[in-house]
Amino acid sequence: MVPVLEVVLVEPQIATNTGNIVRLCANVGARLHLVRPLGFALDDAALRRGGLDYHELVDTQVWDTWDGCRAALGIERRWFATTTRAPHRRYDDVDFRVGDVVTFGCEAAGLGEVLLAEFSPEHRLHIPMRPSNRSLNLANAVSVVLYEAWRQRDFVGSATGTFEESLRTAGLRGVRDSGGGRQEVPRLGEQRV
Repeated sequence: MVPVLEVVLVEPQIATNTGNIVRLCANVGARLHLVRPLGFALDDAALRRGGLDYHELVDTQVWDTWDGCRAALGIERRWFATTTRAPHRRYDDVDFRVGDVVTFGCEAAGLGEVLLAEFSPEHRLHIPMRPSNRSLNLANAVSVVLYEAWRQRDFVGSATGTFEESLRTAGLRGVRDSGGGRQEVPRLGEQRV
């Protein structure tokens, strides 16, 4: 399965937000990239609680630096940054394409000015809010953008029935929990034969 988007979180601080984003990426088919420093350990209970048992369903990469992440993903892609600072354009004015990368900053400060300067105004996205509000929760902001990108692709790859029906379609009889989460659900991009 080709990912809907590449999602980059720069210096995320709150484990439950990142866990929720892991779950979101699993559900829409996005790839997740975390750029250090992280405000939590990767084995943090809050991260696992937020992501439930979806961690093994998401291709997640952790990068030591922003430059390392950017170089590995490739600068030839279309890169977008989310921001509340002008100049910017609305996130739903973008015709998202496979291979696009959307970057989100940390919960406390967003993306720093130096990093934001790497993005032209047409690649700086914002989500409209009511006046006098500072920001959205990071997981909510990622949700808004990811679902817009997936909507533009007509929700390709989405399930049409219940969870149990989707397991039958994938050739699985059920979910077996042996203490580590779903053991019979294939990772994104894998097929059962």
